[in-house]
Amino acid sequence: MAKAPRIGAAKTRLVPPLSAAEAAGLSACFIRDATANIAAAAQHAAIDGYIAYSPPGAESEFAPLLAEGTRLLPSRHPGLGASLFDAAEDLLAAGYGAACLVNSDSPTLPTSLLVDAARALSVPGDRLVLGPAEDGGYYLIGLKRAHPRLFEEIAWSTPLVFAQTVERAHEIGLEPVVLPPWYDVDDVASLHRLHRELLGESSKDDHTGAHRARHTAAFLQDLFRDGEPRLMLDASESPTGRAGP
Repeated sequence: MAKAPRIGAAKTRLVPPLSAAEAAGLSACFIRDATANIAAAAQHAAIDGYIAYSPPGAESEFAPLLAEGTRLLPSRHPGLGASLFDAAEDLLAAGYGAACLVNSDSPTLPTSLLVDAARALSVPGDRLVLGPAEDGGYYLIGLKRAHPRLFEEIAWSTPLVFAQTVERAHEIGLEPVVLPPWYDVDDVASLHRLHRELLGESSKDDHTGAHRARHTAAFLQDLFRDGEPRLMLDASESPTGRAGP
């Protein structure tokens, strides 16, 4: 699931300290690494990769961001809940046995979790898989039937999303398979965490199985150039309202 990485519309919660152009560039890297991650998972399970994108007509903006074999799936209705349901419904209608919807805000999501989700969905019968995000949302939802109730009356973009989705699942008689939690990158604190994970000392002895997200890593290397974490400067300390170089 991805929005076009447009300047002024992508990763706006990171502006400042990032510029709007930097935030858009980072978003593009996240999308490139997400498609590469799905392609890597496809080496271990029967997976086809898609970008379910918005807004309509943005196909050309995604063309340079696709891992080999990745296809494009346009949105049909505005809004996150509607887009999620549309993507699931369209993929299932195309003949897939299951659809697994993944965010584009977790570039280091372990490939093994994508494989685990696909394998959990391969079990006969109706099934729901959820990957909880540490902020209370979810980074992944996998389903075998397009249940609209799973996307109704959800307080999107709040810490209630995962819990409310579990409630909706119970209403329709599904007990979710819950994967280990992971984190989204949507604020400065999580951006620093991502930097440490990909480029910090801990990255040299990583036991989490995190995806190495090479495009994001290269972009962060420039943002934190010369080892100086310029993003640590509070925006209010800069006369321009933005952290300095």
